Amino acid sequence: MRRLAGSLPLRAGALGSVLVLLFGGSSPASGAEEPSWSARGVAAFTGRAFDTCTAPPLATMRAWRASPYGAVGVYVGGRARACRQPELTAGWLREVRGLGWSVLPLYVGSQAPCAQAAHKKEYRLGKDPAGTGTEEGHDAVRAARALGIAARSPLYLDVEAYDERRADCARAVLSFVRAWDRAVRAEGYVTGFYSSADSGVAQLERERRAGTADLPEVMWFAHWTGSPSLEAAGVLAPEAWRPRRRIHQYAGNVTERYGGHTLSIDRNQVDAPVARLG
Repeated sequence: MRRLAGSLPLRAGALGSVLVLLFGGSSPASGAEEPSWSARGVAAFTGRAFDTCTAPPLATMRAWRASPYGAVGVYVGGRARACRQPELTAGWLREVRGLGWSVLPLYVGSQAPCAQAAHKKEYRLGKDPAGTGTEEGHDAVRAARALGIAARSPLYLDVEAYDERRADCARAVLSFVRAWDRAVRAEGYVTGFYSSADSGVAQLERERRAGTADLPEVMWFAHWTGSPSLEAAGVLAPEAWRPRRRIHQYAGNVTERYGGHTLSIDRNQVDAPVARLG
């Protein structure tokens, strides 16, 4: 993700689209049918979302209540996070949530050994991807808690595009992701994964089909088709990451303006968990 429709526009304040859903049970393998989020006390959102590199000022978030978006992706931590976050505090999150926004927390940790983006190569995984995944999973939870993001919230691991056809690179990424998932899940959070459709998503879909354990519970796939549909023909099987476990980033690097405030954003369609604030 750089920084990162329904048939009817969704206002950010339309709380009817947010389901604050009792806790219980362990996490089954991704792709398998799982109990509803309500059985686990997880909050879910259905509608449009945007993400942008730096969390916008509160004045912008107020102005953007006039937009068709109801959720915002924010970058809560990770050594490969691209932008400084002068606005992003626990207070900012409370204010944003009070305005009616749902929040999708992203963590940009270590990247694939064969990462394609030049600005991500300095953050490539080393010789112990599983150890790094465990360490960074715990760091993601610490970062979330520092912002008041409570357990039973999703944390979305951002792994940028890489050459998943390279077996050594793919093995390292899988080891890292599975260890990160185990660490995050052990602390009571929901595991999510963001990547491009033709790299990380393609690899994890193969692993899901193979029955691999410790995969993410929610899939956020970047596939810039321009269509907000959550269907992903040729990317994910119809039953994969269902129900309510998909986010589609369908357009990127677009500029929009609402209430006199302009942002460069990525556009997303969401049917998935969002943050709960403690």
